[in-house]
Amino acid sequence: MYRINEPLAKHRLIYVFISGLLSSTAFAQAQPSLEITATGSQEATQSILTPTKILQGDELLNKLGTTLGATLANELGVSATGYGAGSSRPVIRGLEGARVQILQNGLSVGDVSNISQDHAVGNNMQNAHQVEILRGAAALLYGSGSSGGLVNVVNDRILTNLPDRPTGAINTSYETVNNGRAGAVEVDGAFGSVAVHVDTAINNANDYRIPGYANQGGPNQAWSINPGQAQSVPYSGKLPNSFSNQNNLGVGVSHIGQNGYTGVSVERLNNNYGIPTPEGGSINQSQNRYDLQHQTRDPFAGFSSFKFSAANSNYNHTEFNNTGVVASLWKNIANEARFELAHNPIAGWKGTFGAQVSAASLNATEVGTGSYAIVPPTKTNSNAVFWIEEGRWNSLQGNLGLRYNNMAQKPNLGTALERQTVNTGGNTPAITLQNRSFNLLSYSAGGLWNFMQGHGAGVAYTVSQRAPSAQELYSYGAHESTATFDIGNPNLNKETSHNLEFNLQKTSGLMRAKASVYANRFNNYIYGYYTGQYIPTQENFSVVTAQQAAATIKGVEGELTYNWREHGVGGRVFGDASQGTFDAGGNLPLQPAPRLGAEIAHQRNGWLTNATYIYSYQQNKLANWEIGPAPSYNLLNAGISYTEKIQDVNWTVYLNLKNLLNEQIRYATTPMAVRLFAPQPGRSLMLGLRGTF
Repeated sequence: MYRINEPLAKHRLIYVFISGLLSSTAFAQAQPSLEITATGSQEATQSILTPTKILQGDELLNKLGTTLGATLANELGVSATGYGAGSSRPVIRGLEGARVQILQNGLSVGDVSNISQDHAVGNNMQNAHQVEILRGAAALLYGSGSSGGLVNVVNDRILTNLPDRPTGAINTSYETVNNGRAGAVEVDGAFGSVAVHVDTAINNANDYRIPGYANQGGPNQAWSINPGQAQSVPYSGKLPNSFSNQNNLGVGVSHIGQNGYTGVSVERLNNNYGIPTPEGGSINQSQNRYDLQHQTRDPFAGFSSFKFSAANSNYNHTEFNNTGVVASLWKNIANEARFELAHNPIAGWKGTFGAQVSAASLNATEVGTGSYAIVPPTKTNSNAVFWIEEGRWNSLQGNLGLRYNNMAQKPNLGTALERQTVNTGGNTPAITLQNRSFNLLSYSAGGLWNFMQGHGAGVAYTVSQRAPSAQELYSYGAHESTATFDIGNPNLNKETSHNLEFNLQKTSGLMRAKASVYANRFNNYIYGYYTGQYIPTQENFSVVTAQQAAATIKGVEGELTYNWREHGVGGRVFGDASQGTFDAGGNLPLQPAPRLGAEIAHQRNGWLTNATYIYSYQQNKLANWEIGPAPSYNLLNAGISYTEKIQDVNWTVYLNLKNLLNEQIRYATTPMAVRLFAPQPGRSLMLGLRGTF
């Protein structure tokens, strides 16, 4: 049972605020207006193979954060990790890390963010045009093992259509909570049949202010996340090591003809951010990325499209300790290529099949000793084929997906793993490095029955197999950002999830709705088990070993949206809840708390106002080694903007208010080493100017 611990008066105040705003806008006299797109769902309903959520346009601009996790944190079924302002990944239905693959323009982002939550995702959100969340058969187009789903960030750096005139955008903003200064520019143009895109962005922010104290429970509270090592960070005001400085430059060139296009792009990304653990520290990240895309429409009889894409990413980051001394160097060189061939309808079915290959080389080195850092040098190779089909027959739709993947993990077998003395007097368990190869078969089947106009009922069943990652197999070392000594298991088996989902949806009319209930059963779920031992010479870091067990995640989510175009009013209420448990008893770690929320907007004569309220329940269903509970919180955001066209430029001045109640927000999905000592930013005001032409 979850309890609401906040005073009843606070909830009444919030209810009155939202009700009053909704009432005042609902009865306002207004001229007919365009459909409100700043709130509510943007899900594509034409196909059950399309993304389950598409964030774009004004909705994306209003929700845009400095990280991918912050941008998606309040979407239905999506929460986020929170390592300060610099690093945050999405958590989908209680799953994160390697179970949620991050893509950029349909190819792997090529970073190491799935290894640890303190590693930032290697993309810049300031130039994103669209963010897609994919699950089920749609996800099998891009990867196996993404039992939580896939997130694809689209930046349109390689143009697929010729602009008929130069177009672009400029955006600049200032935020009070962290003295944040941001600016972004992008320009598209054409020279004959050649299209050119240029974009750049800068986002610099100091340490952010927090409500109350850094310590969960107050300044006098000390937490023993490791045995015998009580820690306290009694800061108030600005949170140390919560700064973030980003910049990037991207250029794309494409040749566009009548039947398709061929384009290339290059991007340079730099990101320097703090790690707000009790030990402190920072990471300086950089990445060079090169992309190639080609598409031919109607390549030959019976087929509608051939598409080829490839990417090379050269990723580096340097980790610094709290005194600014270099601690370790990380490098990851990733190459990926894929092709897709889409066929015309056959007996009501249309679909896509193709192949994908990827190779990555990870090398992490401790500065000074020259030894490996946490994970020995490892090469990962993957070869896959996939086939996705969708059929439509009157009121029925169906989809089928199949993906076979062979993945090989090859560590440097000559790496000497350094055993440590534990508190009981013995040594950490030894592991033997070995090459591993996994054959993975994932498939999905689903159906949707439109039982009346604009109303549908669906069911989907997806089996997803995932190979253990390099860190799950071969880790053997101290990890500062989680305050643990991680030990992998080279004998891990592949992880298999069986996900069954039922949903109802209403997709037409002023009032629209959708609801889902799902159960995700795992065979050989991989997790980090706290053994109870610790290493005195390594700051009493807990020994955590990779283990496997049967587990199940069950959840529900739903939303109700209203869009009154005549009066320019839109509204939405929503909620989601999921919880993972081991079949043998006990809770999975890092599970999100249940949430309820409401969102409203009003648009008239260039003005747009909106407000969002989310109540996140206390999360006290923790793994037996987690310290808690993760407290409940109320999140209230609001915004107002005005748009005016001056000559050929649409100028928008906007004001966004975040965390208006100045609540302490600590995500249950963040490891203890940060959740207990580093809340999210307090009350903030962002003022900005945006122009498009």
